[in-house]
Amino acid sequence: MDIFDGIATGFATAATPHNLLYVFIGVLIGTVIGVLPGLGPSATIALLLPLTYTLEPATAIIMLAGIYYGSMYGGTITSVLLRLPGEAASVVTSIDGYEMAKQGRAGPALGISAVGSFIGGMVAVVGLMLLAPTLAEVAVGIGPPEFVALAVLGLLLVTYLGTRHPFKSLAMAAVGLLLATVGQDPITGATRFTFGQLSLIDGFDFVAIAMGLFGVGEILHAIEQDQTVKALTSKVRNIWPTRQDFRDSAAPIARGSVLGFFIGVLPGGGGVVSSLASYGAEKKFSKNSRHEFGKGAIEGVAGPETANNASSTSAFVPLLTLGLPSNVVLALIFGALTIQGITPGPSLIDDHPDIFWGVIASMVIGNIILLILNVPLVGIFVQLLRVRPGILGAFALLITLAGVYSINSDLNDMWVVLGFGILGWLMKKTGFEPGPLVLAFVLGPILEGSFRQSMLLSDGSLGIFIQRPVAGVVFGLIAVFLVWSTVMALRGRFTSGKELIEHAAMDDDELEALGVGADEPKSDSTPPATTRHAKDD
Repeated sequence: MDIFDGIATGFATAATPHNLLYVFIGVLIGTVIGVLPGLGPSATIALLLPLTYTLEPATAIIMLAGIYYGSMYGGTITSVLLRLPGEAASVVTSIDGYEMAKQGRAGPALGISAVGSFIGGMVAVVGLMLLAPTLAEVAVGIGPPEFVALAVLGLLLVTYLGTRHPFKSLAMAAVGLLLATVGQDPITGATRFTFGQLSLIDGFDFVAIAMGLFGVGEILHAIEQDQTVKALTSKVRNIWPTRQDFRDSAAPIARGSVLGFFIGVLPGGGGVVSSLASYGAEKKFSKNSRHEFGKGAIEGVAGPETANNASSTSAFVPLLTLGLPSNVVLALIFGALTIQGITPGPSLIDDHPDIFWGVIASMVIGNIILLILNVPLVGIFVQLLRVRPGILGAFALLITLAGVYSINSDLNDMWVVLGFGILGWLMKKTGFEPGPLVLAFVLGPILEGSFRQSMLLSDGSLGIFIQRPVAGVVFGLIAVFLVWSTVMALRGRFTSGKELIEHAAMDDDELEALGVGADEPKSDSTPPATTRHAKDD
């Protein structure tokens, strides 16, 4: 099937009334959870995993994908009106977006964000259509040693670029790999780490772990951080940007689309890194003087918002073509596919073209719906900020426990959810990231199986990872990355790849004013001084 036939198949799948409904539901839920404090795409998708079991595979992934890129839109609203990043990727937007809101230009800030996100998403969809099939054809020739190298590279990049504390994240990744070994050995069938419990013979259920760490853990954290904030709703008017706004934003949107697409393809890239990189690029390329950034420059809103939405779309490239999720949200979507008995990878485009092309086509439709929703309905979405996290949390907790029980009708899964929920809450309080743990749990079986197969092919020799050209190059890059990061750490200038980009993108005054790490939940995102300003205004 060529690209044009695939596109036609995709739109035929996505344009059915049933799938159109779920595209709308997905992007609407994504926008809402992007606005509401304490929630995010990871927690929401984790809570909805049991629902996907009752849907057709293409429909389920279409809805979950809509939640993912829809949340990028919704997070902008609180960033502009509260300086409270709705999502981690919207941290940078809050710098200039909030300043524009204080100047009475909240409308143009939100409008250009919606337009830029739409363009970035569409550019990424086109890139996904062109790149993914080619990469899938190449991936067919990739063997176990290459998958080992790619899995290791993905884990390292996610822990270093996608989080604020790389060593804590590496520790969580190690825990995730350990949890993945519980159950039967994939080669010999022997039981491991079950401690005599029959319920652990098949290992831990991915849905139960994900719903515990992200669902229950995030709910407990949101309830604990319950707070009331006041948005600058009175200053939202004239949503559509002026001609001058479009002229100032044209180049940042173009650069953000390209930059976001390529960063999103990389494991660990995602919206956070792409938005930070875009903001740094605009400070160098913009015609405005440097000091205007941080004081309401529309380029500081248009570029990062475009980049983070483009990256959220292009992140589907490694998932659909290689079966390797590049971030925790994609790991959850990977889990949703495995629930349906479908394994993402090079054969997905041939075995399940309706899923592959249907998801891509749904992104075109979803971005159009988001543009229609976000420009005229900003005021309505802002009113959602009045919903108390405690009310949402209690309701979501009941849905979580009922949902996980409905999958296997097993009470043990409910205890697993509660146990990992408490663990996730404690991890939030102590600065440990649950994302690397879940991602390692997903990649663990792939990594172990490929490594064992490689050892069988080479009669136990590790030389196979160097002798194979692709694997050798990837492991060489891993070695260079580790050496470089170690040297930078010894010099006291390296914390993580993400913070390196962040310091290049923002001045010290801007970082101090923001007072938040990109990977922290939005309920913690606003420092006390900033919250007071939001209330005073």
